[in-house]
Amino acid sequence: MASQTDPYRVDWSEKVDGLVEIARDERQWYEVMAASLIRDGDRVAVDIGCGGGGMTLAMATALRGGDVQVLAVDAEPDLLATVADQVAARPAGSLARVDLLAADLDGGVAPVKAALTAPADLVWASASVHHVADQQAAVTALAGLLAPGGRLALAEGGLAARHLPWDLGVGEPGLEVRLEAASDRWFARMRAELPGAVRMPYGWQEALRRAGLGSVTTRTTLREQPAPLPAADRAQVAERLARWVDRLRPTELLSPADLAAWDELLDPDDPAWLGHREDLYRLDARSVHLGIRSE
Repeated sequence: MASQTDPYRVDWSEKVDGLVEIARDERQWYEVMAASLIRDGDRVAVDIGCGGGGMTLAMATALRGGDVQVLAVDAEPDLLATVADQVAARPAGSLARVDLLAADLDGGVAPVKAALTAPADLVWASASVHHVADQQAAVTALAGLLAPGGRLALAEGGLAARHLPWDLGVGEPGLEVRLEAASDRWFARMRAELPGAVRMPYGWQEALRRAGLGSVTTRTTLREQPAPLPAADRAQVAERLARWVDRLRPTELLSPADLAAWDELLDPDDPAWLGHREDLYRLDARSVHLGIRSE
C-alpha cells in the first residue's frame, strides 16, 4: 500500500484550491462543452470526478428547469464542499437541481446509480478515469448508467500545455520539454502503483466502443493565449508550473541541474522569476471523446 509520503500517490485534499482555480479559469470551455453535449429533453446529467465543479455548474446552467438533476460525484469531501458553496452562491432559479455524492470510481458505480433519479442522459468524466486501476471496466460501468440515446463524454488526452520559450537563459534549453517528459514518466509510475492496475493498450475511442457505445467521435479544442500575458496570468502560470515541479521533486525524475533552474525561475524574489517575463504564453489542446448508447 502506498504511504502518505509516496510521491506517486495523489492527495486530492492538497489540490482543492488548484482545481477550483482551474475550473474558474476554464469556465468558458465548460460552458461551450455543456451546450454542445446537452440535448432538448435531457433531464439527468452526471459529473464524475467533479473536481472544482466547472462542468457541474455548466451542466446545471444548461439544464435549469423543473424535474431535472445534475449529480456531482467526487471522492474528496472538500471538493464537494466547494461545489456546494458555488451552487449556493448562484441566484435562485439559475441552476438545475444539483446533488452531491462522495464516491470513488474504483469502488464501482453502484452508489452513483442509486443516487440518480433516472438513467443518465449525459455522463461526463474529465481526467478522472485515468486514475482508476481498470480504466476499461470504469468506462463500461459508466456506459451502464446511460439511458437509451444517452452520451458518455470522456475528457482525456489532448496536448499538454506549453508556456515557455525554448531557451530561458536559465539552465539548459528545453527545460519545459524535459518537465513534460518527467511528468509523463510520473504518470506511468502512478498508474503502475495503483492496486490491481490493468493496462489499457488502446485509445479512448476504442474503450468507448468496447463499452458497447456507438457513434464514437472526438472533439479537440485548441486554447491559445499569445504573449504577452497579463501579470496575473503570468503569476498563475508560474504557480501551476511550481505545483508540477514540487510533485516531481522527490521522485528524482528531474535532474539536479533542472531543479536548480526551476528554483530560480519559480522564486518570486528572484530576478529570473517567470512572473516577470513578457514572453510567456498559453497553448494547449483538450480532447473530449463521445460515445452514444443505442436507442
